[in-house]
Amino acid sequence: MRSKVDLQPAYVLHTQAFQNTSLLVDLFCVDYGRVRAVAKGARRAGSRTRAFLQPFQPVLVSLSGKTDLKSLIAIEGSVNAMRLEGPRLFSGLYINELLVRLVMFQESIPELYRSYQEAIVALSGERELHGILRKFELSLLDSLGYGVNLECDCFSGEPITEKGHYLFHPDVGFEKLLSLTPGSRSNAAVFSGAELLALRDEDLQSGVHSKAARRLTRIALQVHLGDKPLASRELFARATTPD
Repeated sequence: MRSKVDLQPAYVLHTQAFQNTSLLVDLFCVDYGRVRAVAKGARRAGSRTRAFLQPFQPVLVSLSGKTDLKSLIAIEGSVNAMRLEGPRLFSGLYINELLVRLVMFQESIPELYRSYQEAIVALSGERELHGILRKFELSLLDSLGYGVNLECDCFSGEPITEKGHYLFHPDVGFEKLLSLTPGSRSNAAVFSGAELLALRDEDLQSGVHSKAARRLTRIALQVHLGDKPLASRELFARATTPD
């Protein structure tokens, strides 16, 4: 990454207080991936910069600095930012947290930037949330080199069939089971071929298929997220739990 970048398309993923009056900002940039920068004075009353440091809105940022920690020297965008509410807000926060947790600093992944942009735009519309999230999760895994092959058995190479049942190995792929035993029926990593093909075709209208898709992407992501829980999931759980 160059020591000075002008008017780079980006999204704000996360901000936190830094020193007395500044903010530490995680950005997702089209050409440079995840970038961390200091927005000096952004916490002062009346700061124009802070008004643009909102999630889910496209901005243009100018950055400078020779180290990994950059200085945010300018930001442009619309003050009429897109507002997400309820489950769509928590879904957006979840997507942002995945990027913060899994994407390395200054790793250019333009295809993931496009997938993120598509997901954020979709969240502002009326599409079903589970379809938006599963599509983004699979795109994220694929962009990071951990793609899930929904086409074939990873050992035999034979196509996944609708009536088959498959054991998911997160680091390898799917293995067809010769028979479905009581033990394998209760194994969270076992999926029907119909469930896998529905996810491949983005056909998640069925509640059964939707739940299976969520279970699969959780297993695949957990390997890389580790034991630390996602704050966005905890926020959503607290917000939806009756007092």
